[in-house]
Amino acid sequence: MATHPHWYPRSALSLAALLAVAGAATAQTTVTITGRNDAVVSIGGYGETLARSPLQGAVFGAGQLRDAGVGSLAGLARLEPGVSDSYNSEGYWSMLSARGFVLDNRSNYRRDGLPINAETAIALGNKERLELLKGTSGVQAGTSSPGGLVNLVVKRPVASLHEASLEWSERGNLTGALDWSERFGTDGQFGARLNASASQYRPQLRSADGHGSLLALALDWQSSPEARLEFELESSRKAQPSQPGFSLLGNRLPDAHGIDPRINLNNQPWSQPVVLNGDTVSLRWQRTLAPELTLTMHGASQHLKSDDRVAFPYGCSNAGPDVYYADRYCPDGSFDFWDFRSDGERRRVDALDVHLDGRLSAAGMQHRWVLGLLATNAHDRFHRQANNYAGPGTIDGTAITAAQPELTDENTHRDERSREVYLRDTVQLGAKWQLWVGMRHTRLERQSVRTDGSRPTDYRQSFTTPWLALAYSVGPGTLAYVSTGQGVETEVVPNKSLYLNRGEPLSALKSRQFEAGLKHAANGVDWSLDAFDIRRPLAADLCDSSGTACTRAIDGAARHRGVEANAGLRSGPWLLRGGATWLRARREDSADSANNGLQPTNVPKQLARMQITRELGNAASITAAFEHEGRRTALPDNGVWLGAWTRLDLATLWQTLAAGHTVRWRVGVDNVTDRRAWRESPYQFGHAYLFPLAPRTWRASVAASF
Repeated sequence: MATHPHWYPRSALSLAALLAVAGAATAQTTVTITGRNDAVVSIGGYGETLARSPLQGAVFGAGQLRDAGVGSLAGLARLEPGVSDSYNSEGYWSMLSARGFVLDNRSNYRRDGLPINAETAIALGNKERLELLKGTSGVQAGTSSPGGLVNLVVKRPVASLHEASLEWSERGNLTGALDWSERFGTDGQFGARLNASASQYRPQLRSADGHGSLLALALDWQSSPEARLEFELESSRKAQPSQPGFSLLGNRLPDAHGIDPRINLNNQPWSQPVVLNGDTVSLRWQRTLAPELTLTMHGASQHLKSDDRVAFPYGCSNAGPDVYYADRYCPDGSFDFWDFRSDGERRRVDALDVHLDGRLSAAGMQHRWVLGLLATNAHDRFHRQANNYAGPGTIDGTAITAAQPELTDENTHRDERSREVYLRDTVQLGAKWQLWVGMRHTRLERQSVRTDGSRPTDYRQSFTTPWLALAYSVGPGTLAYVSTGQGVETEVVPNKSLYLNRGEPLSALKSRQFEAGLKHAANGVDWSLDAFDIRRPLAADLCDSSGTACTRAIDGAARHRGVEANAGLRSGPWLLRGGATWLRARREDSADSANNGLQPTNVPKQLARMQITRELGNAASITAAFEHEGRRTALPDNGVWLGAWTRLDLATLWQTLAAGHTVRWRVGVDNVTDRRAWRESPYQFGHAYLFPLAPRTWRASVAASF
């Protein structure tokens, strides 16, 4: 497990340092340690807490994220079993997998329940919590990958909150932030909350310095006991060079112990930062029409502007005469460098949701229902891009090449318009039984065209996605359930001469999930155990023997079956929280029998996360966090496998009083043992990539109320 023969004393030194820091804390205030949040989860849509819902998911509050040193969506992979990295590169937008399926950044993310595009750096400074719903999500989304949905809940005004904070991590990451909130008026009917931050990025990864900022304002007005108006806007910016992955060296998996994880292959003199700007504005009005009937109107507009630039390693053309590696690097550690630049990208999402929710009694049964309409328009606009060969590179990061910035390649504009009508109902079938019903009908229109006007596509589809669950109250705080649901993805055949059916839409890719579970939450103990089975159709190219004439068609499916276990326990000064996922992911029913039984790339067989917290007196605590991910394959043919890895983090938290104000201190060390391993193996753009675990990293923060 160790990278160095002396990792034991180094780990002991790290632990001793944290204990000394925590032990020095004064016991003037009480530290509140929170586990999984059991608040009503908006992404579930049924107005229940997770503990009382036949759904699997998790909620992570802003305090939990800060305690764990999480500053981006990628941090969910550190906290939630069942979620893993999926090409998470420093300086780029986050990409995640849930239950072995990659979450689509254009369709699997929500902001206060409304669709957003997550092809950007999403700031967390003004987010109250992150919600994760695992499994097929057709009841929540017209189209989405079947892994699950992530929802970001924005901070709203509260009375008299004033906090300033400063966060640091080696070798020089710095973030200063302000969170200010007040309520005004004779009865506090007006509220305002301001979040602002500025960041300097100097990570241990070399050649990746950058900066970022956030400014967000939330306002609300309780005009009467029955009506409430909420407005908020957010503007963020991040500029930082991104991090390309390493790769296989010919047919060989390089030894992670021999690779310096601080090397950034995007280190050419002409390398430029990825610039990600995001602006979002939203307005929500809610009115109680009757004691059991509420109307909500909620609209938002998201505007993204990006400059995507990287010195990108891809393939190997200099391995020798008539030798070309299209999906990996050369055996000697060299590769082809490509100068990629796509400046001035524009993405916009406009969404409006109108829904009624209420309660009624019919046929002797109680109903809690929601009926709504969601309209979404998305527009992506681009310019021509550069994607030019710039010369050979080497994995030690020493090769220098010349820039090739000519705009030689076309990009693709995209437009999407969807109209979704949905109904959800929770039916009380007696003292112990509940029936959960959901139905969503979607009408979808999509168009695309190259920036030179070529290869236009235009298609329309309609589909209905149901969801059904039956739940039984086994005892106080214990729920057993079974559920089934569907999700949908759509795909159009590329409009290229290679395809005989070019430009044609495929039938809607309907994924189906069955799940059964048992959940408990009472008296400081919560746990859940569930089993799931997801089958998702796969689109593949079926080509003739020459490979020059292909048909894109449905070719079998990916089937992911798994068992998840999660638990939380508080006993005196101890808090234990953790979980594990065992996943069997396979391809089946392919026309090519050689494909059947293969495991998808970058899907670990097991995942586990655990946090153990010990309170030290009334004002301090120390936490040990463990992560484990099992073996995974780097190639579609399963020819190369990555080994399992385990990582340990330590952190301490304590509070003091200064002039009557609370000061909260945090110190932590991630990857205490400086473990060297390949963290993930995404197969992207027809190429195998490898990302290493980050090296041991110290971090600290201080937050003071005023």
